[in-house]
Amino acid sequence: MNVRPKSATFDLEQQWALVKSQLRSEYGDTAYKSWLASLVLEGLEGDRVRLSVPTRFLRDWIASHYADRIKVLWRRTNPLVDGVALTVAPSPSRPPKSGEVSPALSEDAITEIAPSASVAEVAPTAEVSGPLDPRCTFDSFVVGKPNELAFAAAKRVAELDRLPFNPLFIYGGVGLGKTHLMHAIAWEIQRRDPQRKVVYLSAEKFMYQFIRALRFKDTMSFKEMFRSVDVLMVDDVQFIGGKESTQEEFFHTFNALIDRGRQIVISSDRSPAELSGLEERIRSRLGWGLVVDIHPTTYELRLGILQSKAEAHAAHARVPDRVLEFLAHRITSNVRELEGALNRIVAQATLVGRAITLEMAQDVLQDLLRAHERRITIEEIQRKVAEHYGIKLTDMHSSRRARVVARPRQVAMYLAKQLTPRSLPEIGRRFGGRDHTTVMHAIKKIEELRAADSVMSEDIELLRRQLHG
Repeated sequence: MNVRPKSATFDLEQQWALVKSQLRSEYGDTAYKSWLASLVLEGLEGDRVRLSVPTRFLRDWIASHYADRIKVLWRRTNPLVDGVALTVAPSPSRPPKSGEVSPALSEDAITEIAPSASVAEVAPTAEVSGPLDPRCTFDSFVVGKPNELAFAAAKRVAELDRLPFNPLFIYGGVGLGKTHLMHAIAWEIQRRDPQRKVVYLSAEKFMYQFIRALRFKDTMSFKEMFRSVDVLMVDDVQFIGGKESTQEEFFHTFNALIDRGRQIVISSDRSPAELSGLEERIRSRLGWGLVVDIHPTTYELRLGILQSKAEAHAAHARVPDRVLEFLAHRITSNVRELEGALNRIVAQATLVGRAITLEMAQDVLQDLLRAHERRITIEEIQRKVAEHYGIKLTDMHSSRRARVVARPRQVAMYLAKQLTPRSLPEIGRRFGGRDHTTVMHAIKKIEELRAADSVMSEDIELLRRQLHG
């Protein structure tokens, strides 16, 4: 690995100073001090800037929430920089600062905490609560069928002083909007009543604070701090699985807040019943209130999110509808990757001056598109569609024209065009030697039905997800 030494990167240091200044300006002092102040410039590796942080937790958090923006700001400062690499470079001689999370602490590793840290660092609630992203509000959340229940429940919790459901438990896959809703709830509660004490933090940070309290024999301060809040919000609760002491304290904190009529909001990547490593009594309590899930995004929701994000970029670059539709079709994993793809395209246009076209998007996103590409065959599509509609596989090749057979066959032709690189004549040959004009008619018909019939649209999205596996 060839990393240039700092002594040879005076200009790079100046660029880093500008980037840090912009980050502080955009995210505010609290967020900057909590998450970004510990970033250290290590040097330049080829066309990639190398930054380090003291813990894996910080690295993962920054990678998820700030890395794209750091890259954009750096490229705006120096167009020759094409990437940012985040690494972990622990500083064992320095005790963790208040509110800073150490790398993947286990309950068996309490002695790893530096003994010189003061007990007072455990205490202030304001320090414990994580920073809230100002972009994550209810107004900026794009609502669709997969997330409408979770959105409505979150809004109700944020808007009412009395407890509509307690706890509110939100679960779903990575990058589908759980953390966005958590931040939105906190922002709305604070806007309506700044006197209410709201604490938002990750389950890992809850565990870390508890470990510190055990280490310094100050568990009473810990209990008083967490049991005196009006609203407790814990993100990614699955991370306390298997941590017996932390679970015990979480259980008692949970009960104490419920008994006092305080609101609890929890998020996880799976439902309470599916959380492995958690005691049965905790899983039971987590399911006491309202459990809502965020389903994988549909094409319509992904397109709506992209259109909303594209409007925010409109002053700098206009993204054609054709490009947005392409992204909504091809990047189906999660919203975070979808937004990242759009940001890369806009950055290429604003920093390099390239016109945004479909060809440009395909070029810029080659690596991402390859990662999402799974070779789907026409035979696989025919089999899956036949199973879905309850017809025989041979009906895909037969001459039968009854609608109960013809419509699924058209759906399979449509998906074959969308999900495979095969030409229209080749698709026609795979469906009993049909002409390419028949395939064109099928594609047009299904597109019309998708626009007019929500059931058909849902069927197509379900089949697409199943085929992508």
